[in-house]
Amino acid sequence: MDHLTISGNGVFDGQGAATWKQSSAAWSKNHNVNQKVSQKLGFYFVNNSVVTGITSKDSKNFHFMIYGCENITLDAVKISAPADSTNTDGVHLGKSTDVKILNIDIATGDDCVSLGDGSRKVLVQNVKCGPGHGISVRNLGRFTKEDNVEGLIVKNCTISDTDNGLMIKTWPTGPGTITITDMNFEDVTMVSVRNPIIIDQEYCPWNTCNKKIPSKIKISKVSFKNIHGTTKADEGVVLI
Repeated sequence: MDHLTISGNGVFDGQGAATWKQSSAAWSKNHNVNQKVSQKLGFYFVNNSVVTGITSKDSKNFHFMIYGCENITLDAVKISAPADSTNTDGVHLGKSTDVKILNIDIATGDDCVSLGDGSRKVLVQNVKCGPGHGISVRNLGRFTKEDNVEGLIVKNCTISDTDNGLMIKTWPTGPGTITITDMNFEDVTMVSVRNPIIIDQEYCPWNTCNKKIPSKIKISKVSFKNIHGTTKADEGVVLI
C-alpha cells in the first residue's frame, strides 16, 4: 500500500490489563510462552505514509509494529500503558527503511522504541520515553536469516524513570552474523534511569544459552554525544 494517512484525535484502547497478568504469570512459570496476542496497529509493507495525532492506550502487545515498510512517519502520536504492562513495545521496527519517529510521548512496560533486524535509516527525534525499557537495538543474532541494522539517529530525546536508556543487545551462541553499524545517539537527557548506556553482546535472558560461545554480530561506528542526566545505578556505561 502507498500513501496511507491516519490522523485525528482518536484513542485506540486495547484494554490489555488482563492479558498482561496472564503473560507475566506464564513467563515467570516456564519462560517459554508462545502467545498469539496481536499488536495494536500493524503496518506491513506500507510505503510513503504518515500516522499523526492518534493515541494508542493499553495495548495487549506492541502498540505500533512497522515491518517491510519504506518511508513511513509517526509524528505527534501518543503511546500510553503502565510500567507493569508486559511486552508492550511502543514502536517496533523490522526490515524497514527510512522510518521517522517524531514528537512522541511514550509510556509503556517495554522498549519505547525497538529496532529489529533489517532496520535502516531510522530517525528518532523529540521523543519522551518513560516509564519503559528505553530505546534499543535488540535481540539480534538469535536466528540465521537476519538482515543488517544500519543508520540510526536518536536525537533530542528525554528518557525518564526507565530500566534502560540507550541499548544494543545481541545473543551469544546464536548463528546470526549480521552487522550493526552507524548508530548515533545525541543530545539525550536521562532522568533516574537505571542503566543509561548498554552495549551487551552476551544478552541471554533466563540463562537459556551458552555465554562461552561469543556473539557473531559485528558492531561498529557507534557514537554517543552529549548524553547527560541522572542514574539510579553506580555504572553509567556498561560494555559487554
